[in-house]
Amino acid sequence: MSATSVSSRVSAHQHARRAVIATVIGNGLEWFDFTVYSFFSVIISKVFFPTGDELTSYLLALATFGVGFVMRPVGGIVLGIYSDKRGRKAALSATILLMALGTLIIAITPGYAQIGLAAPALILFARLLQGFSAGGEMGSATAFLTEHAPPGQKGFYSSWIQSSIGLAVMIGAGLGALLSAWLSPEALQSWGWRVPFVIGCLIGPVGFYIRHRMDETPAYRGEPAPDSPLREVARDYPRQTLISFSLIVLWTVCTYAILFYIPSYATRVLKLPSDVGFSAGLLGGLVLVIATPVVGRLSDRYGRRPWLLGSALAIFLCAYPMFWLINVLPGLGSLLVFELVLGLCISGYIGSILAVFSELLPARVLSTGLSVAYNLAVTLFGGFATFTITWLIATTGSNLAPAFYIMIAAAISTAGALLYRDTAGPFHAVLKEAH
Repeated sequence: MSATSVSSRVSAHQHARRAVIATVIGNGLEWFDFTVYSFFSVIISKVFFPTGDELTSYLLALATFGVGFVMRPVGGIVLGIYSDKRGRKAALSATILLMALGTLIIAITPGYAQIGLAAPALILFARLLQGFSAGGEMGSATAFLTEHAPPGQKGFYSSWIQSSIGLAVMIGAGLGALLSAWLSPEALQSWGWRVPFVIGCLIGPVGFYIRHRMDETPAYRGEPAPDSPLREVARDYPRQTLISFSLIVLWTVCTYAILFYIPSYATRVLKLPSDVGFSAGLLGGLVLVIATPVVGRLSDRYGRRPWLLGSALAIFLCAYPMFWLINVLPGLGSLLVFELVLGLCISGYIGSILAVFSELLPARVLSTGLSVAYNLAVTLFGGFATFTITWLIATTGSNLAPAFYIMIAAAISTAGALLYRDTAGPFHAVLKEAH
């Protein structure tokens, strides 16, 4: 091997590593901002949506959280097209600035007691801005990392996006636990809950600087930009988009109904101290950080479909017993078991899922196609998951309602996994060689 070839390979790996770092930091910030709103939704409901009824205020706060998802398909289409036409780097730089701006508005907006209806109106605007930003993040980030990945390593490289979600959950839960332990309930409600949002604002410029200095992906540079990515996706890839949508359903439900919702569930439903729920959430995030890259690496070697099918079935079977456990034996121990078991199941499912999308859709329309499928699924199933679950619990009187919601999502995504034709692993290699 010539010195020039060795130097070229080293340079390519360095660019790929930088791509991972830039994506993890930026995507982590995007999810961190969503995480802390969900984690502190009980306090936010009291500060911005006082109605005199605790449940109504909480539902209003969750509805405002969900409203951000209404803008996700819009942001996904607009920023997805922008990414496919102008480049991944430009789109990712824009998303992080928009998310930081929305976070800043939440951090500094006075409460309802100070400015009246202007307070919830500003929070609503901030959530719409964050939703628009987040709508373009996943498609662009997935395209960016999978196109930077060395041959045979798409699963491993794209899994770091999922790992960054776990990191965001960890940081958000860790801050929540520290603030809940150190501050009095009065101080936490008065100003303490704003601290994570201020931190999110400070991370934004750093993430923008890193992303702005990234190199564009080789795959994007090597393909002509499509005239109309959205029309091309609708015309040429409806089946692939439908499979992507069905696979995303379980991913988004687990993210919002397990990882983000459990701290609030522990406080409101199980009547546990807030630091207990945050501590359990910390473990759930840690499991994702560690396990998803491992699953991504294994999926490159053995295939994606076994992980998708096996994990979806495991989530279907474990959801009810785990919710039953934390209701029968409420406490830190049972919550840690809950987060460990379901965290491993979720990691098995999402560790390879982004590589699947990059194999279903070509690079020229990957960002647009994934943004459409992802954001529709998130809007319909994930964004209002906590609102729907809270309403179901209040209506049915059953604390196990979240389990049934998760099981329905698992059934839908199992069907999507059955439709997916694996393009990684030894089985695919044997079929390819036979043909």
